[in-house]
Amino acid sequence: MAITIEDRIQELNDKKAEIALGGGRARIEKQHAAGSMTARERLDYMLDQDSFLESGMYAKHRCTYFGMEGKVLPAEGVVTGAGTIDGRLVHVASQDFTVAGGAVGEVHADKIVRAMEDALKTGSPCVVINDSGGARIQEGNHSLGGYGRIFYANVKASGVIPQISIIAGPCAGGAVYSPALTDFIIQTKSARMFITGPAVIKAVTGEVVSAEDLGGPQVHMNTSGVIHFVAEDDKHALDITRRLLSFLPSNNLEDPPQLEAEETILPNKALNNIVPLDPKLRYDVRDVIVNIFDKGDFMEIQAGYATNIVIGFARLQGRTVGVIANQPNAMAGVLDINCSDKAARFIRFCNAFNIPLITFVDTPGFMPGVQQEYGGIIRHGAKMLFAYSAATVPKLTVELRKSYGGANLAMCAKDLGADRVLAWPTAEIAVMGAEGAVDVIFRKELKEAADPKAKRQELIDEYRENFANPFAAAACNQVDDVIEPAYTRRELAMALDILYRKRELRPAKKHGLIPL
Repeated sequence: MAITIEDRIQELNDKKAEIALGGGRARIEKQHAAGSMTARERLDYMLDQDSFLESGMYAKHRCTYFGMEGKVLPAEGVVTGAGTIDGRLVHVASQDFTVAGGAVGEVHADKIVRAMEDALKTGSPCVVINDSGGARIQEGNHSLGGYGRIFYANVKASGVIPQISIIAGPCAGGAVYSPALTDFIIQTKSARMFITGPAVIKAVTGEVVSAEDLGGPQVHMNTSGVIHFVAEDDKHALDITRRLLSFLPSNNLEDPPQLEAEETILPNKALNNIVPLDPKLRYDVRDVIVNIFDKGDFMEIQAGYATNIVIGFARLQGRTVGVIANQPNAMAGVLDINCSDKAARFIRFCNAFNIPLITFVDTPGFMPGVQQEYGGIIRHGAKMLFAYSAATVPKLTVELRKSYGGANLAMCAKDLGADRVLAWPTAEIAVMGAEGAVDVIFRKELKEAADPKAKRQELIDEYRENFANPFAAAACNQVDDVIEPAYTRRELAMALDILYRKRELRPAKKHGLIPL
């Protein structure tokens, strides 16, 4: 009996259905029992309906060692292709743990690299969902080389297209360096991420640690600072990805998406009562942020790490902005090693992708202490100075309260390139706080005073009146305007509207050298 075209089509459909099952129904059920989605289910949930165009479905490994000859690994253990999110093109790779534990071999790696290169060609974001037991040991150096090509592609794409990594399962060994080279990492609560696992650490160092305490999401959010978001489960991670991409441009030659703006901006009197007059009293700077930006929508990044500074995305009159703010609720908003690194990296990301920067300042200075000095606070703090100075996007700064010394400069002062600096009446802008300045300047007078306590308070009040107030800074052009807090949204929106077309000429050079 002759073979017909219908037979060939049926054969094709059967083959596709078999590949779509990955490692088979039993392994899919095991994945579901563990509370995880499969590689294809993740893409179906994240991408717009019926928008996914798969590439490399029929890819096969070439390994003939250790029983691999003739072994079938559907789609080579990774699903790759392109689709849309809210109508915008993205390229994706989703590792399939049901196929050989998602192990990365030569062809598996090449599929991921192809997705990244296609993203570069089309100027589109790239999202990689990591769920892999690591390198495919049977392929030896071929799998190792595959990782190298992935890392190289990550670096090539850096600053050109947004790169997002989702850690939805195990991610160990060399595999962790690809996410570390991307812009944002989202880790689910059940996922684990480390260079060497608990067993190896125990064998080498004798230390006993659980997989969760070594590489769980809380460790990487609160201690190491490796990740940017913690997700409850796969669906939450994919929801975070969709929301994050809504703030970002598709590439470095485009502006971020713009939403509809309000016709009239009304003053928000709630802002007048958030910041206490007493510089020693705490408050949550996020209360300031949500009262200024569109619909109170603020997407905080690395919320659990270096909590003395707050970073994230918001919108002002429909335009995406990057927000950096000292957090008086944590360590009085002081700048230290970790928060300097956190802020500097975020500033550089925003600058790379044409996202204006809005900075809110309330900091007593850099953290003093032996451990901070030994840890290199000088070079880490210099990263903030470098990042702000190098940034050519619109830079707006709001002085809320304390703004002392080098930290004043590090938080994007006028002399560090801020395009417009606004100050609230509560702002104190000076070399140091009034109390410290008086103790240094008037040490002799205080010793000789009949009533040192009363004299000290008199001198503190005098110093504040002459120096530690926004008008003294405005008098020497370090502040453009002193405003009522209620009008902050309006003032920032007007300034951003003017500055959005900003073009800043810089000396021609290959690149600067950021402090390490």
